[in-house]
Amino acid sequence: MAKAIEIEEPVTVTVATATSPSNLAAVPQLIKELAEGVGCLESGCNEARQALVTQARSLVQALETPRETMIKHCWAQPAVFAAILCGNECGLWKLMAKNGDKPQKVKELACALGVDPVLLSAMGYLLEVGEDEYKPTSFSLSLSLPIMNGGYPALITMGGPSFINLHEYERSRNWKNPTDAKDSPLMHAHKTDLNYFDLAASRGYLEDFNNHMGGYRQGRLPWMAPEFVPVQEVLIKGADQSPDAVFMVDVGGCLGHDLLEFHRYHPTVPGKLIVQDLPQVVGSIIPSEENKALTPMAHNFFEEQPIKGARAYYLHSVLHDWPDDRAEVIVGRIKAAMRPGYSKLLINENVIPRTDAYWETSALDLVMLSQLSAQERTERDWRDLVEGRCGLAIVKIWSGGRGVESLIEYLFPIRANPVDYKLFQIAGYNQILLT
Repeated sequence: MAKAIEIEEPVTVTVATATSPSNLAAVPQLIKELAEGVGCLESGCNEARQALVTQARSLVQALETPRETMIKHCWAQPAVFAAILCGNECGLWKLMAKNGDKPQKVKELACALGVDPVLLSAMGYLLEVGEDEYKPTSFSLSLSLPIMNGGYPALITMGGPSFINLHEYERSRNWKNPTDAKDSPLMHAHKTDLNYFDLAASRGYLEDFNNHMGGYRQGRLPWMAPEFVPVQEVLIKGADQSPDAVFMVDVGGCLGHDLLEFHRYHPTVPGKLIVQDLPQVVGSIIPSEENKALTPMAHNFFEEQPIKGARAYYLHSVLHDWPDDRAEVIVGRIKAAMRPGYSKLLINENVIPRTDAYWETSALDLVMLSQLSAQERTERDWRDLVEGRCGLAIVKIWSGGRGVESLIEYLFPIRANPVDYKLFQIAGYNQILLT
């Protein structure tokens, strides 16, 4: 199969380009912006911190030579992944965290773990205090948490081959955007007909994936916070007050992380909170005082939704796992269970802006493409999928700011006469189209 473009003219770029700073002219202005940004950190504003991180990365990129960037990509980053994964597997991060914030000798750590000392590599993520002696950092301490370390086997061990071999997959398919859930780059790389989730389960990485789902959202404003979405007005007001009513169904909700957080913010909502996922997932939820407010339910979201007429059906990072044809089936199953004019569909996902997309979102878009033949979506994509293909109406897109997933509120509109529609307009649902 031929490459997408054949370059016939000779390339005029010289080695000097690869060994000179990438953008030395930009350095003075970047340093000035960094200095100005430091003062904003005192406010505790997360957006100010994010802006400073972006500027710091830009400064490093401007100072680095292309040759140094290449070496970082080809040597350092793969080596970091290898070191972190080995540290996970042998228990290094948990042992160092248990030992506390003190200098720790490599030989003593290796002896306690039963590993060859030469295998313990710092790679810059531990603080060197002497020869073969290190102190943990906040990063290495965080790696002792399952919600932090789970992403490495779930996405690097499982997903790494998909990234590395993506060019081969694309070359063999004439450089077409993958949209077939049964023919993903991951399946091509692993030489399997299992999708990501089935493969993760077969290889023992499903728990790591579930932990990662609980971890990647940490440190960001949750949608149920009062300053994000006014839950009282949007959901609680007008909800069925019967104790047997279902208030919210978290479809594909993993271990119930989101519903637990919702309950912490709104402990007195009327009705039940139900978390649905595959049997092997909800079956691993251990009953506790914390999660007693949840009702686990085994359910495949491609099948008929058993809970009818709930106030809200909630999907967090579900539809981005699937191309449009499969996502349409998932939404269709929920729509069939919704009570017109009452039930709402809440989609908690990224809404990619037209320009200046945040780096986390852009990276995740490529993760979805390479692992699942899926994608992150723009507002137009969401309207085409859920409004155009599924017939639900967007009430509002609630944005949590840069790097935070939005909450898209959909309503199943009722068949109404003009008087009813006027009441909808007065209530604020002036974007709703009559069916």
